[in-house]
Amino acid sequence: MTEQPEQQRPAFERGTDGPKVIVAGIDGSSSSLRAASYAAGLARRQNALLALVYVQPLIPAGAALGAPVAGATDEIAEDLIGEIRRAAERVKGMFDVRWEFHTFRGDPYNGLVTAADELTADAVVVGASESAGHRFVGSVAVRLVKAGRWPVTVVP
Repeated sequence: MTEQPEQQRPAFERGTDGPKVIVAGIDGSSSSLRAASYAAGLARRQNALLALVYVQPLIPAGAALGAPVAGATDEIAEDLIGEIRRAAERVKGMFDVRWEFHTFRGDPYNGLVTAADELTADAVVVGASESAGHRFVGSVAVRLVKAGRWPVTVVP
């Protein structure tokens, strides 16, 4: 194959050669853990970086009443990272996946958008909402799809 001169090469377009960074939103729910597993398989096959993202919710009502909200969400994040490390250790040697764990604060949608932007995500993977109320208000997954900024995979 002959190499094209520099001026004739097409400009790089994110995602055209397959994903290099896959963001998976996790919150400890069964569907989010299935989404993380699915995203890990994608990352392994594509040799992409798997960025696992936990969005720590801001709970102003609890904070206003003096509840230790930040400590509780920090504990959830620590539990998640521990669970992820144990799972990665179990498959070590069989499957190698490059992964990172990130926490962001805010509501899940805006946190995932911020994460995907900051990490230059090529794809986003989330679990399907298990809340009946999201049928009326709209789930995080639906909002991410409507944003139309990345390919979004919703795992049941």
